[in-house]
Amino acid sequence: MLIDPDGRFLSQRECQAMACLHCAAHGNGFRVTDVRNGNTVDVPWSLQEAERVKAKVWDDDVDLMLGPAFMHQWFSETLQRPVRLAYMPDSTVRTTDPTYADVPVALNDGYPSLIISQASLDDLNARLGTPVRMDRFRPNFVITGGAPFQEDDWKTIIIGETHFNIVKPCARCVIITTDQRTGERSKEPLRTLATFRSVGNKVRFGMNATFAEMGTIHVGVPVQVNA
Repeated sequence: MLIDPDGRFLSQRECQAMACLHCAAHGNGFRVTDVRNGNTVDVPWSLQEAERVKAKVWDDDVDLMLGPAFMHQWFSETLQRPVRLAYMPDSTVRTTDPTYADVPVALNDGYPSLIISQASLDDLNARLGTPVRMDRFRPNFVITGGAPFQEDDWKTIIIGETHFNIVKPCARCVIITTDQRTGERSKEPLRTLATFRSVGNKVRFGMNATFAEMGTIHVGVPVQVNA
């Protein structure tokens, strides 16, 4: 997670250029690539020993470990603002909002997983003048087949060997208006979604999920749903 000088988490909400930092597994960790210019930095999966720092994710106080100085410099220069890269060790415990589920979560925005049906995006794109890509919504899992917004009614889902509980709809914010390759923003698709996917003052698209039983997942595995 990137944190500002005060230790608060940073997201695309206030730093839209983060949309251009794409991650992929590489060696013993992952590689972050700035898709605007191809610059990269390699980050390990974990840290064993490092300076400790107290940080904040929404209202949660978390004890983290700082990455090396050259990583702070790379991200700060790339985003043109002072930031530090922080890692959550196993000794730090954070949980989800107990209103919906009381399970461990790492430095996610709120829940371990986000699930969206491809049919839901297809329905939305049929209403837009210019279609958008699924990466605007940053799901962990995309389910093919079935009807638009079928995930709204799911209670549990098994993807391959892994069991999930569907706990709540995902309320969408300005991030979905950010092009994940350029960092540029527009009014869509949030404006169109608000016309038919609003409940109260929330615009819903996708479902947050927690792990009920761990397992291995591969692209293309069958899905079992309990609505």
